[in-house]
Amino acid sequence: METRTARLKRIRILALLLTALSLAILLVSAYIRLNGAGLGCSPWPYCYGQVLVGGSYQHSDAARILHRAVASTALLLGFVLAWQCRRPHPIEPPGRYAKALLVLMILLTFVGIWSADPHRAWASFINILGGAGLVLLSWRTVLAAGSGQAPAPRRRPAALLHAGLGTLALTMALGALIGARYAALACPLLTACGDTVWPTAAGWSALNPFVRVAVAASLGDEGGVALHLLHRYSAVATLLLLGLGGLRALAQPAARQSAVLLLALLLLQFALGVLTVLSGLSLGLAIAHSVCAALLLAVAMQLMVRVKAAPA
Repeated sequence: METRTARLKRIRILALLLTALSLAILLVSAYIRLNGAGLGCSPWPYCYGQVLVGGSYQHSDAARILHRAVASTALLLGFVLAWQCRRPHPIEPPGRYAKALLVLMILLTFVGIWSADPHRAWASFINILGGAGLVLLSWRTVLAAGSGQAPAPRRRPAALLHAGLGTLALTMALGALIGARYAALACPLLTACGDTVWPTAAGWSALNPFVRVAVAASLGDEGGVALHLLHRYSAVATLLLLGLGGLRALAQPAARQSAVLLLALLLLQFALGVLTVLSGLSLGLAIAHSVCAALLLAVAMQLMVRVKAAPA
């Protein structure tokens, strides 16, 4: 009869493959979405959002085919992973995360039916966040299957990491809304959006993803400005909270490697955000910013797991 350790090893390998495929899905979908929105188009910036008014997508059919092939492969592996976690008997905690991963994959498959219409902000919003969720859950499954022993750690406080994960998720959601509502050009300045330093009363309505976007937000659009300001303030809060949490975790040998990686990714992500704005929304930098955000989310979660499991 197969041992628990051997079974966990097989589950871990499957989850690692799914992590790699999830990153590939995120990368290709970010390229399709951002290039289709008009980042990198000519003449810039007038071509941004032209797809909303009947303009053609700029990306090639090869990108679409690659995305579908990778996503289909990942979905198949997701079913295999969930099956491996359930038979011949359930194995936890990997099974819990594998099931959540499969549910998310199926949800994104159905959302994909409506995502071809760029006017549906909610579909783009779910797809953007869902891509990061795939990376997070697949990597969480890897971590859960990393030990042959059933985990029973003595939990340690990780308030800063908890708060930082919360603000990171909020920052990513706000960034997803900027993309879904085609609001990238509403605030091209780095430090502030013109004379506005806080969203206006009318700007808060932009937080609603269940709208039909007719045209791209223009320079100074109240909704777009609100999203940019909130995204940047949330990013600064994330930098402080995760930065402090990572620095505190350096004192724990078991968590030190994850803490170093978190701090490096945190600085890289912040730099990519700044450079994306300074470059006038470079396509390559914007894609890197999206991918790095998902990696940062996964590593922050990993560090929290390591801190909680560390001996008191």
